[in-house]
Amino acid sequence: MPGGRGRRLHAAGPRHPGVRPRRLPYPQRCAPAGARRGGRPQVQLWICAVRAGESARTAGALGLPLAANYHSMPSAVLDTVAAYRAAFRPSRTLREPYVMVSADVVVAEDAVAARRLASGYGAWAASIRRGEGITPYLTPAEAAAYPWTEQERATVADRIDTQFVGSPATVVRSLRTLCDVTGADELLITTVTHDHTDRVRSYELLAQAWSQPT
Repeated sequence: MPGGRGRRLHAAGPRHPGVRPRRLPYPQRCAPAGARRGGRPQVQLWICAVRAGESARTAGALGLPLAANYHSMPSAVLDTVAAYRAAFRPSRTLREPYVMVSADVVVAEDAVAARRLASGYGAWAASIRRGEGITPYLTPAEAAAYPWTEQERATVADRIDTQFVGSPATVVRSLRTLCDVTGADELLITTVTHDHTDRVRSYELLAQAWSQPT
């Protein structure tokens, strides 16, 4: 990435010209995962952690890369990364800790348009936290008419408040701050919008802005 910071951006979604595949600090030999007698599976093994618990410590103790789940549990990400780094032992896979942090992002040409595209996110996240699973993502018009209760708003306030929503320049500044605060080597970007075209455009705008010199 230009600017000398060495951090990489990886979008969770269909590949398109605006997003480059990530490069990791250890060899990538991709092959279909499966059980085969006498064969050695060539897969990248990551451990995902939401809190500073067993998953984070195990990733560190085994010398594996960590995926820290900021987008689903924002308040725990710093403790999660700290637990991983404290437990880290060099391995054949990694000589030093390697952290990827996830983030929910919606980018548009300006902040008003981005907020409109992201407006269905709260109701969508609320359905997950109620245990209903993933429900259809609302259109901006449906999101504006959604019958919020105060209790429901409180349930997803952390998810909404820690989304990265806005113009390309604004979102990039916020994501770089997330990198600096967490020490992330890589970001995993998740974008959810009602219209898939808006989602792809968000990735394109972000990739273009991220590649600009700082």
